[in-house]
Amino acid sequence: MAETAAGHWDQVYGTRAADEVSWYQRQPTTSQRLVTSAASPPGAVIDVGAGASTLADTLLDAGWTDVTVLDVSPTALALVRDRLSDHRREQPGKRQEPVSFVVADVLSWQPGRTYDIWHDRAVFHFLVQPDERERYVATAARAVRPGGALIIGAFAADGPTRCSGLPTSRYEADALAAVFTPGFALEHSEREEHVTPGGAVQPFTWVVLRRREAP
Repeated sequence: MAETAAGHWDQVYGTRAADEVSWYQRQPTTSQRLVTSAASPPGAVIDVGAGASTLADTLLDAGWTDVTVLDVSPTALALVRDRLSDHRREQPGKRQEPVSFVVADVLSWQPGRTYDIWHDRAVFHFLVQPDERERYVATAARAVRPGGALIIGAFAADGPTRCSGLPTSRYEADALAAVFTPGFALEHSEREEHVTPGGAVQPFTWVVLRRREAP
């Protein structure tokens, strides 16, 4: 992504309420279902490009105890951290396990561990240059353990060509899965029609890719 990615997304999250952005979901239903179908708690999950998503909250409530959220915007992650802290104060003891927060651009991030699940909703489609996609794939291959799952939600072939002022790539399931071969194999795909807070429909392609075992 561009060198100004952090500034761009800090401005977005600093000037608009979390429930006003086009990708807002009150409940991350599809994400939670696909994560749960790919592995069982209490495994390790990383939400890449989490923004202010409530997926971390939802996973904690479902019994996951090793959750990492990564985003290029410290402003977005501060929203998540504050929300989870408020919940702990309201319901002491409900969430004892901490969430790990990583402020980083996924294209330059160096993972120091591996995960059972890598989840990305609405980040990968912003990578419009081949070298960006190659770097993303290489990082995912290092971060997802053999047998683990990579879950990607990106704009479908008939989805928006731009989002938040930035150009996007669009994918059918087979084309999206092909970007991650040979390290990952397609296990499941589906289409979701996300309705934005403004009432527009944004079609998404979802894929669940399984990390191949080392030879």
